[in-house]
Amino acid sequence: MLHAKHKTGLVFFPAFDWAISPTHPEREERLLYTQDQVFEEGLLDIDGIFEYKPDLVTIKDVQRVHFCVPDPWAVMTESHFISAGGAKTVGMAVMDGKVERGFALVRPPGHHANRVVHGCRGFCNVNIEAIMIEYLRRAYGIDRVAIVDTDCHHGDGTQDIYWHDPDTLFISIHQDGRTLYPGSGFLSEVGGPNAVGTTINIPLPPNTSDEGFLYTIKEVVLPILDDFKPQLIVNSAGQDNHYSDPITNMNFSARGYAELTRLLKADIAVLEGGYSIEGALPYVNTGIILAMAGLDYDHLTEPDFNPKRYRQTDAVTRTIEQTSAKVLKTWRQRKMVAEALRAREDCHQRSRRIFYDTDQIYEVQAETIRVCDACAGALRIESTSDRRVAMLGVHLPRKGCPDCKAQAYEWYDAADHKQFDHIFMQDNQADLFLTKPKPAAA
Repeated sequence: MLHAKHKTGLVFFPAFDWAISPTHPEREERLLYTQDQVFEEGLLDIDGIFEYKPDLVTIKDVQRVHFCVPDPWAVMTESHFISAGGAKTVGMAVMDGKVERGFALVRPPGHHANRVVHGCRGFCNVNIEAIMIEYLRRAYGIDRVAIVDTDCHHGDGTQDIYWHDPDTLFISIHQDGRTLYPGSGFLSEVGGPNAVGTTINIPLPPNTSDEGFLYTIKEVVLPILDDFKPQLIVNSAGQDNHYSDPITNMNFSARGYAELTRLLKADIAVLEGGYSIEGALPYVNTGIILAMAGLDYDHLTEPDFNPKRYRQTDAVTRTIEQTSAKVLKTWRQRKMVAEALRAREDCHQRSRRIFYDTDQIYEVQAETIRVCDACAGALRIESTSDRRVAMLGVHLPRKGCPDCKAQAYEWYDAADHKQFDHIFMQDNQADLFLTKPKPAAA
């Protein structure tokens, strides 16, 4: 009988009752074929691999992370509560010491969901990794967290949520945003003025193969993780870098994913994208499970895989090496980069236009951060959408200093319903979410 070197917990949630459309790439078959493969390979019969049933997250869990407009019920279905709950279940199993590592194979995904949510974008309504992380921080006292997003699409929602948090290292390895949705994730995106350097983007050229992905892990990601010294490593384990994926342009293999997982040694992995339902997902997920458990994956290969066909060119290799060198240079000079950014008069402000491609919503944001040397800073977000909804969201970080707490409540108390339809306070220091009531009609 096989024995897992590392006790590993799995959660499956295919979300039978949720799909954008019956033929959309993000549908229940994404996980059904994987479940079949796991059963056929007998992975759940291996000593040390355990399956857990997903619990649900609560409204409170969601509101630690998001300003849902008008409320969580309007942007989440039962499947979203369970999908995020599956990640939370695996996180709790790891933190309670029941397993060493955990993998949440759940859908709907979440890494395109920003702090403010008006609807669905990039197939994501709420950010399931962030909801899990903030729960673990509150319940277990975790402080420093590293998120390594290996989805082919830039994890712009996770980046947004942790843009101002110096205790969360966000690394996204993705296809160059000039060639793929959501069109972001460039080297210049390094975090807000209180957290410069803890946002790291590694955009890779189309047709990057195993060689290129594993180079960035070995030469860039692992050295930065060693410097940052996280207490918890979370892998946003998107699988749409696979050579057979229908909506991307990369050449990663299942064995390459397994090797990435072995090198990264993430405590928790959460499934994100991946839309080659039969040709990739069963093999990639099997490889990730084997690697997390410390089991041999040398036999793992897709039936149609030809290494020569999917080998990257010398030009791709040179681009990856040049990009990696720039990323490391910025990381090593992050204090200098922070000083230069803070010297700008407008460093405390950020304006953005956001398109919800799934729900066809246009949002405009005006963001103000209190520049602070003592904490992540009080944050004010004014958001309007073309649905004629205006919202003010005020965020106080969990380690907010007295000055930032005073500023946050000053913003909240002074807000007027004549200007905003919804006024929210996200006090993560006190673990409170406040909604300012509208005045009674005369």
